[in-house]
Amino acid sequence: MFRHSLATELLRSGATLSEIGQLLRHENHDTTRIYAKVDIDALRTLSLPWPGGAQ
Repeated sequence: MFRHSLATELLRSGATLSEIGQLLRHENHDTTRIYAKVDIDALRTLSLPWPGGAQ
């Protein structure tokens, strides 16, 4: 729980997934990517508009 809370807070503070992975000593980038799903606001910036507009 501590590692997850730390990674989430670092992500919200602007740290990159690479930086978080290095800090947590992840060997695989996929392990660090699980933290991306918790930052909903950052994920919204990556989404594309729905074709034809919102309905």
